[in-house]
Amino acid sequence: MDLAEAHILGLEYLLQGHPSDVFNLGNGSGFSVRQVIEQGQKVCGIPIAVQETERRPGDPPILVGSSAKAMSLLRWQPRYSDLGQIMTDAWRWHQIRHG
Repeated sequence: MDLAEAHILGLEYLLQGHPSDVFNLGNGSGFSVRQVIEQGQKVCGIPIAVQETERRPGDPPILVGSSAKAMSLLRWQPRYSDLGQIMTDAWRWHQIRHG
């Protein structure tokens, strides 16, 4: 829902005559790939095949994007930060749309 709202605000921003721009739509929370996979398995009830390897050279240990620009220019405010709820909502939407 946060992403959909941000896209609507982005379209309104363009309709107001502002130039096309790029915005990060993070919610301020960072999740590891492992956390996302584990939560996905819980939400979907389906095992996810995983092949773990070493971190690639140059990969940062933590990377969390800032949505300050979207908050400032679009007046966007993310409302959802709980990974479980985000993935549950996304899975529910996917099931309704794709069966």
